[in-house]
Amino acid sequence: MTSSIRSTALEPDAALDGDAPTLAQRLGRAVPVYGLVGLTVALALLFALLLPDTFPTLFNLRAILSDKSVIALLALAATIPMITGKIDLTVGYGIVLWHILAISLQTRYGLPWPAAVLVVLAGAAAFGVLNGLLVERVQIDSFIATLGTGTVLYAVAMWHSGGRQVVGELPEAFVALAGGELLGLPIGAFYVLAVALALWLVTEFTPTGRALYVIGANPKAAELNGISVRKHVLGAFVASGLLSGFAGVLLASRLQIGQASVGLEFLLPALVGAFLGSTTIRPGRVNVWGTLVGVAILAIGISGIQQFGGAFYVEPLFNGLTLLVSIGIAGWAQQRRNLSIKRRIAARQLADAGPAATPAH
Repeated sequence: MTSSIRSTALEPDAALDGDAPTLAQRLGRAVPVYGLVGLTVALALLFALLLPDTFPTLFNLRAILSDKSVIALLALAATIPMITGKIDLTVGYGIVLWHILAISLQTRYGLPWPAAVLVVLAGAAAFGVLNGLLVERVQIDSFIATLGTGTVLYAVAMWHSGGRQVVGELPEAFVALAGGELLGLPIGAFYVLAVALALWLVTEFTPTGRALYVIGANPKAAELNGISVRKHVLGAFVASGLLSGFAGVLLASRLQIGQASVGLEFLLPALVGAFLGSTTIRPGRVNVWGTLVGVAILAIGISGIQQFGGAFYVEPLFNGLTLLVSIGIAGWAQQRRNLSIKRRIAARQLADAGPAATPAH
């Protein structure tokens, strides 16, 4: 069984963490859970104070929600396989092909837009099946498998587009998929909210969600408990593929132009958002709301820095450094927690052995 990450690698164990009787200890426990949320709010307030004329405006909020909705969907797509301990890189590579295909099927081949959307979603799901089979059936590590299939998808996108822009007249109904508004906000934000709610309900309150987390923590234990690891991992990759295909459709609707140079830049922030999400809300456990918090802090940070006049390379630099820092802090916190647990276990064993070692009188 191959595994790239553990979905519960840092998840606290109440049986070993002990009580937190003091305020300082309770705050120490709360910081990993809500620290990133607080940092997100603090960062927004800081930029609002420093950039009062541009940052705390409805225009800026709408721009952030519109620009980052696709990345948020891709981050949620990446979250699903991560729960099982796998990584799906095709969320970033696939969107290159899916958004080109959503346009070319309409402009070159004359398909109605609903049919074009269905073809894209079917293709994305098919590649999800392929990824799942390579990982579970062929036993290729998920990073390597999805890097290979993702590269193939990118090559197909370049071949299909000929390296040129794919343009043409698109139906207004298709353009409205991502161009519409609801309650004065971009409709893409509501797609993200709806998907997040659905994933949260499935992962936290259904047997399927519990099975995914068990597989991510210990696949062998999952098998011993009668959980079909192959079926659930395959389903996770299919769901990830479908969601990335939907993100590609929205990107095509928003840009109205297909080009192979667009899409790959979404891969890193999507993965960073998902990884950041595992350090908050439920620290050490990949979770839906944590992923959205991770995407939010990236969006706020990059927007503020760019409004300060940051150069074009600021966004990838910020994404990369944020990923390294977040994973480093999480690893350091886990090491300290493990050391504390070992000390507590040793103290408990000494306490239990004390009365037994005392000779009877």
